[in-house]
Amino acid sequence: MNKKLVLALAGVLVLAAAGAWKWSGNRAQTAGQEASPAVAGRNAAPAAGAPALVTLAAAQKQDVPITVQVNGSVVSLNSVELRPQVTNTVREVHVKEGQFVKQGQLLFSLDDRPDQANLAKARAQQQKDEATLGDLERQYRRSQELVAQNFIARSAVDATLSQLQAQRAAVAADKAAVQSAQVALGYATLRAPIAGRIGAVNIYPGTLVQPTLTMVTITQLDPIAVSFPVPEGRLQDLLAAARENTPVEALVPGRSTPMKGGLNFVDNTVDPLIGTVRAKAVFDNTDQGLWPGQFVETRVTVRTLSGATVIPAAAVMMLAEGSSVYVVDADHKATRRKVQILHNFGTRVAVKGVEPGEQVVIEGKQNVRPGGKVRLDASSAQPASRPAGAPEATPGSAAAVEPVRQAVVAERERT
Repeated sequence: MNKKLVLALAGVLVLAAAGAWKWSGNRAQTAGQEASPAVAGRNAAPAAGAPALVTLAAAQKQDVPITVQVNGSVVSLNSVELRPQVTNTVREVHVKEGQFVKQGQLLFSLDDRPDQANLAKARAQQQKDEATLGDLERQYRRSQELVAQNFIARSAVDATLSQLQAQRAAVAADKAAVQSAQVALGYATLRAPIAGRIGAVNIYPGTLVQPTLTMVTITQLDPIAVSFPVPEGRLQDLLAAARENTPVEALVPGRSTPMKGGLNFVDNTVDPLIGTVRAKAVFDNTDQGLWPGQFVETRVTVRTLSGATVIPAAAVMMLAEGSSVYVVDADHKATRRKVQILHNFGTRVAVKGVEPGEQVVIEGKQNVRPGGKVRLDASSAQPASRPAGAPEATPGSAAAVEPVRQAVVAERERT
């Protein structure tokens, strides 16, 4: 009997303990649910009708330069491959490879002895024919005097005139032959057609050269050009900039300041494969800062948006109906507004559809509803703990959440 009584009492105690444990767990869960909105804070979506926590930025008015910055390549304005006009032997080399030369400077001398002989022969023939021409002119004058006195027939005068005209033609041919010999003799000396820098020289005295052989290459270095591609969307701006000789900057590695030149050429076709048009700018290159074939970063301002409205790029939402932003008025009411993007530069964007001074939402856009209220993110503007003399925490702020969180923790520790 006593044994049954003990078992019954033990069962009652077990049931009582289970009930007490369940009652304390439900109490803690209820307290946690009451504090959960405050604890979640910014991480949870606001309840229906509650203001969304956001960060704002003011739209600004400023001039925005539209700059195209691409990689370009340095090209020479003139590059000449020097070749001989005739097959001949090199007699003397007057330059060294890598040397800077002036226009008209003597570079190579070829064997000119045959040409000198041909020129002398042509001049001797010219002198002989000119002597014969002088004799025929004297004969013609005497025959005219004789025919006037009826000492000779008129046909004799005509025959002398015919010989005189033929000799005049022979002298003219001699002069042409002399000129031809002089031209051939000029081929024996090769001079620089442009001013520039000599490339590698692989020609030496005694080398037999012919018209198919390139003796040396001369490249102009000052001034020099930079060729760079521009997206076809900026073609019209680029054409307008070319008419005004717009400045172009070349960022050369190793130089603290960019080199400045002028835009002077835009190609007449757009590359259909990559959608770019080729442009060219000319630079003064007295210090040889630019070298043909070098890659440099090129920057050109094709247009400037005067008095444009600028906002952070984070405020723009790309939606199906277009680009939009949330504009917040003085009553903290958010309105979705469509905007037109004019130009992106870095972390900011120039838009049309927002007035300077208006506040736009840059953080928390996912919780904002059109026409709904918003509240500013206090944590981004002030510390979580309120210093002495600071105003009391508003409902939902970090300062108001902290006491509730501590109460929940203490309650769980007691249970």
